[in-house]
Amino acid sequence: MNTSTDHQIVVLGAGYTGLIATARLARYTRRLNTRITLVNPSSRFTERLRMHQVAAGQELTDYQIPVLLKGTGVRFRQAAATAIDTADRVVTLDNGARLHYDTLVYALGSATDTSIVPGTADHAWTLNDPRLAHRLSRRLPEIAATGGAVTVCGGGLTGIEAAAEIAEAHPALTVNLVCATEPGSMMGEKARAHLNRVLGRLGVVRMVGVKVTKVLPDAVRLDTGELVPSDLILWTSGVRVPRLAAQAGIATDEKGLIITDPTLRSVSHPEIHAIGDAALVRQAWGQVHGTCQSGVVTADYTAAVIARLLRGKPVKPLRFGYFHQPVSLGRKDAVIQFTNADDTPKRWYLKGKAAVVYKEQVSSTPPVAAKMSRYVKMPVQLSKGGRVTRKAA
Repeated sequence: MNTSTDHQIVVLGAGYTGLIATARLARYTRRLNTRITLVNPSSRFTERLRMHQVAAGQELTDYQIPVLLKGTGVRFRQAAATAIDTADRVVTLDNGARLHYDTLVYALGSATDTSIVPGTADHAWTLNDPRLAHRLSRRLPEIAATGGAVTVCGGGLTGIEAAAEIAEAHPALTVNLVCATEPGSMMGEKARAHLNRVLGRLGVVRMVGVKVTKVLPDAVRLDTGELVPSDLILWTSGVRVPRLAAQAGIATDEKGLIITDPTLRSVSHPEIHAIGDAALVRQAWGQVHGTCQSGVVTADYTAAVIARLLRGKPVKPLRFGYFHQPVSLGRKDAVIQFTNADDTPKRWYLKGKAAVVYKEQVSSTPPVAAKMSRYVKMPVQLSKGGRVTRKAA
């Protein structure tokens, strides 16, 4: 039973969305009677945007979550949530602790799905966990020393970045990139052409228009019947979200995403706000797909919504539109495709050294924005979607 007079806000997950939401909540509610608790299995902030760099052997800044939130009054609990009791509004943690909430922010994110293709969970590596990425980075020089091969499965942005990073860091490796569609298919023709030129220069072998049907210990089988010998297989295709929300009886879609209203509150439990990859968010132009770009916007928006609700003020629906598709191509090149609100490509793009600087700025902003939220509100939204979302609102 909760005996505190403070309004208890619990945030589950300290990825990009959870961290930004927590930092902004601390800022927006500092004059209110609130108590904010952030729950995350690790005390170190994981820069998911840079996991391909870790896999290639690079060391990242050690951002400790309690340090980033120092001085905000936020309580940090290093644990994982195992159950949500929506009737009593209690979250159970894996250490046995139970946290009462008046408001819950669900920001548990997503991970690469290894359940679809047989053999993936047993034989493929992923970039889901930084510890696994570090182990992968130690394995690559051993394979390179024998002139071996690495196969990256998935032609999305994660697969492209990983293939380029590994090929640049270990030129003695044969790096295969297996993808159902052309790499960069979501981009405009010129940006896509630059991306493919760089992959070619780095020696990445692209296998386009094929799918992996089985992952073996030392190869992948394609839908053409061909076997691609591989000393290491990196899986970057498909997305899954935790089942915690569905198990708690919170309304979700078939994938487990929490179904939200236009203000990102659960349609079945309005005291629960869902953000980032674990939320089903719709705009006038369509459904928002999980990216850091959209996630940090939903985080800042939700923090502001909670503060306004606590003050008894009305809230406006979320307005969001995509602005860009930043892709690193190793440490020396990159390409930035600027987009319409629905993430379709515009004519404009950036490449080369200017794109490298741009991408680095994008990747480095979230932890800095969280830390600086104590002093100033750093903007995290580049576009509200223009006329299409204005009309809908």
